[in-house]
Amino acid sequence: MFIFKEVISVTLILFSVIDILGSLPVLIDLRKKVGKIEAERATFASGLLMITFLFLGERILKLFGVDVASFAVAGALIIFLIGLEMILGRTIFKSELEADGAAHIVPIAFPLIAGAGTLTTLISLRAEYQTVNILVGIVLNLVLIYVVLKSSEWLEDRIGPGGLNVLRKIFGIILLAIAIKLIKTNLLPANF
Repeated sequence: MFIFKEVISVTLILFSVIDILGSLPVLIDLRKKVGKIEAERATFASGLLMITFLFLGERILKLFGVDVASFAVAGALIIFLIGLEMILGRTIFKSELEADGAAHIVPIAFPLIAGAGTLTTLISLRAEYQTVNILVGIVLNLVLIYVVLKSSEWLEDRIGPGGLNVLRKIFGIILLAIAIKLIKTNLLPANF
């Protein structure tokens, strides 16, 4: 049953976990490396990952013998490497755009948008909210994701190179902190 209050709650929870606006410096940096971001492909891939994981997430992980905590740590390692790239100005992820456009899926769709945090959040939301309301929350977030991806060049022009450099360093540190938190939460004992 469609419940407006649940839709708002799910939308806000996913918005804060996905943090597409906070990922803007990463997206701009990736766009410079690969030439352009295909907003449609990245949004579609993100949506497909989120909806698939909503319905089949735990079963998919169990099929491969992977628990949710291990999945979160793997996503955290990718986020950590992206953060290092931003802070140190070194290239770790090579562009594979010429091959098959996979650069729009990794690292944009996964782990930046539909990362370990988002996917594990979706599993948690199923226990608390009705599926239809979660789906509407996903779609609303996908609309925002598409708008941000499509307008990344325009936003870059408004921020300027100096502002972008500062944002890149700040968000690089934030990504490192998020990665470390994910690793601590999912890998280390609870008393750490």
